[in-house]
Amino acid sequence: MGSDQANQKTQGTGRRAILGAAVFGVSGAALGLPGAAEAAETRPAGQGGRGLKSLPVPTIIGHRGASGYRPEHTFGSYNLALDLGADVVEAGDLVPTKDGHLVCRHEPEIGGTTDVASHPEFADRKTTKTLDGVATTGWFTEDFTLAELKTLRAVERIPANRPHNTLYDGRWEIPTFEEVLKWQDEQTRKRGRQVWIYPETKHPTYFRKLGLGLEERVAKLLHKYGKDGRNSPVILQSFEPSSIQKLNQLVDNPLVVLLSSANSRPYDFVEAGDPRTVADLITPKGLREIAGYAEGIGPTLDLIIPRNADGTLGKPTTLVPDAHKVGLVLHPYTMRNENPFLPAEYRKGSAADGYGDSFGAFKTYFATGIDGVFTDNADTGLLARADFLAG
Repeated sequence: MGSDQANQKTQGTGRRAILGAAVFGVSGAALGLPGAAEAAETRPAGQGGRGLKSLPVPTIIGHRGASGYRPEHTFGSYNLALDLGADVVEAGDLVPTKDGHLVCRHEPEIGGTTDVASHPEFADRKTTKTLDGVATTGWFTEDFTLAELKTLRAVERIPANRPHNTLYDGRWEIPTFEEVLKWQDEQTRKRGRQVWIYPETKHPTYFRKLGLGLEERVAKLLHKYGKDGRNSPVILQSFEPSSIQKLNQLVDNPLVVLLSSANSRPYDFVEAGDPRTVADLITPKGLREIAGYAEGIGPTLDLIIPRNADGTLGKPTTLVPDAHKVGLVLHPYTMRNENPFLPAEYRKGSAADGYGDSFGAFKTYFATGIDGVFTDNADTGLLARADFLAG
């Protein structure tokens, strides 16, 4: 690392730490409590101010749009999330095309989220690749030009849980990140309120090795549309800490490190020979390190409240107060209404597409003091938040 780069890193880290303390600081009383009632009093929903501080707490984030009701990562899903009242829309799991454009798909393998299998002209593109160490068979965005991808249409990813969503199969095309940035501005004007988005860099190590680095492409587009500042309504996230560290050098946007199961390892750690697991990242030491270059973490809900062997919820961990102590916000994932995704005590029956007591589950998670949550059902989340804040 050259001296200029080292100085830039130092300045970026200091800027992150100061911003984190200013935006996400909570009272000593709130830090001493896992419960969120006092935290909500110190950080009221709708509090004024710029940037992240302007978002309601707990923040309701539309996971891939309104994917409980429409095929995910489509403008149909994104628009419905706004119609339902989501505070933020996760518009963009970002993966590249062969010609270097960023598009919004859950994964680079698109066999399960598009109608590509019904296109005979692309039959020979089906292949098996090793994606983050896992053999994966299907069609991959990096093997298609943007023009080719635009001939495909989105379909429901989990039809067994959401058969009603299949009604909309084939209606929407794959959006690009640039189209999302334009859509964000259009919707902000149309709705008379600032629309926030929460894109993710997907498999950045994998794509960098293919010569399709994500972070530079993200930064270039954010700069083009004037959305690369600390108060910009674009929160960036990734499961790979090194991707967030790269973004920290390129843009001033709020940054969030996503965290999977405790025994898992971020794939950039695997590639670098770093033996640490997520369990190491959520220790006080690990959280302090993350706070040096990011504003928040996006843990799986099981890191907030582990599940017992029978699928019921156990005792909350100390992750929420530990993260708050170092100025990090927590936006865990993902709340869904359907039975299979809920803790066992909140399920109603055994139907794969049946709804359980998601209001009860929301209340339990909100009570831990989380700052927000990703949900496929923004309308349910907003009603649950209103109940929770009403006491």
